[in-house]
Amino acid sequence: MDFNKGGVGWCAVQVRPRHEVLVAAGLRAKSYTEFLPMYRVKRQWSDRTKEIQVPLFAGYVFCRFDRQVPWAIVSTPGVIRIVGTRKEIAFIDDDEIEAIRTVAASGKKVESCPYAGIGDRVRITSGTLAGVEGIVIGYKNQQRLVLSVDQIQSSISVEIDGCSMELISKAEKAGSLCSIVSEHLPDRDGLEFARVRSA
Repeated sequence: MDFNKGGVGWCAVQVRPRHEVLVAAGLRAKSYTEFLPMYRVKRQWSDRTKEIQVPLFAGYVFCRFDRQVPWAIVSTPGVIRIVGTRKEIAFIDDDEIEAIRTVAASGKKVESCPYAGIGDRVRITSGTLAGVEGIVIGYKNQQRLVLSVDQIQSSISVEIDGCSMELISKAEKAGSLCSIVSEHLPDRDGLEFARVRSA
């Protein structure tokens, strides 16, 4: 097994349900650079409502893989596997990780959403999200930017109403997980967007 010949980069570590924080701490204790983005959500109990932090990508922890042998990662309690094949790790682009870091630290409302592989791709050009690229959707009468990690088929979304943006590429065809309904959304820059709904 060559494991990408000792390649260096970010990988997704699949973990047991509700073990994300435990695994992140275990990887950190082994001197790995880990990344576990969180968001706040309200949960209702029988006697009260409480706001708690939960992982943006449930079941996964991101880890900076820079060693030839990955056994120290997979032997961490709670880890199921490193995402990839038997011979190759599915490395994630640094830009994708940095975009998620920027969104998570922006102070804007961020939440998990259904994986979306289609739609117009844009780049935010101003504000705390400047430089972040993603797919624009309409959701609950808001413009939101979807950031997807293809290797684990997971997505998050962040509110972008009022942000300036530039078009990178237009959607060409509907994907298997979502379908596009043509609909112009309010915008100030003359860009066309697509509303995406779950198939």
